[in-house]
Amino acid sequence: MGSADIAFINTCKQILEHGSWVNDEKVRPKWPDGTPAYTKKSFCVVNRYDLEKEFPLITIRPISLKLAVDEILWIYQKKSNNVNDLNSHIWDSWADETGSIGKAYGYQAGVKHKYREGEFDMIDRVIYDLKNNPCSRRIMTNLYNFADLHEMALYPCAYSMTFNVVDGKLCAILNQRSQDMLAANGWNVAQYAALVMMLAQVCGLKPGEFVHVIADAHIYDRHIPIVEELIKRPMYDSPKVTLDPEVKDFYDFTPDSFRIENYVHGDKVAKFEVAI
Repeated sequence: MGSADIAFINTCKQILEHGSWVNDEKVRPKWPDGTPAYTKKSFCVVNRYDLEKEFPLITIRPISLKLAVDEILWIYQKKSNNVNDLNSHIWDSWADETGSIGKAYGYQAGVKHKYREGEFDMIDRVIYDLKNNPCSRRIMTNLYNFADLHEMALYPCAYSMTFNVVDGKLCAILNQRSQDMLAANGWNVAQYAALVMMLAQVCGLKPGEFVHVIADAHIYDRHIPIVEELIKRPMYDSPKVTLDPEVKDFYDFTPDSFRIENYVHGDKVAKFEVAI
């Protein structure tokens, strides 16, 4: 059994057994039929994954690592806010007729800022500091720009990364304001762990600890029966995930740069509604 399965199951059990209901009529999300989408939640969930030991890819259901990596590269490498640059359709519901999701995610990642050393966007600044200032305690990204929130189709959920080098290993904290456990947890954990691996490799470091902090971890009311079945499934050993060692530039990575071996997993979850 792997750390991703254990963390997911434990978090879901905590929510189901001890969580609080959010069933006020003022809730923002709605189901496709217009019904308010209520949740059961836990506040401030913290899960830790040691990337030196294993890659946290959930096994009780399959996760497409290539599509997860495609999305993280869409944000931090392509710096795009247009769904036409993605190979998945998870953002389609928030896109306008041109495919744009507004000044969100990749748009913010591409904004340049002036520093004494030059002009960088946030990911290029992270790479610069990891190479040149590895002892720094200021290596961060932040997609939550208050000035542009009114022009975002959805406020960023996973919004901030903090990087820290420990004994030659790249450690990172992902801050997430909101997490739909069924739809997004396994996906987000895998893609941000992949981001840490990519940054570590191009900066001459080893992957270290990845910490995921979720302010509002929730299960939607209509998802509860699905989650109850899912967390009873058998777990398997984590697969072996490796990165093409020949890639030395962050902008040369593709989803095919990752290789997965021995990925044993349970059945797919039947199609379910996503609250908007």
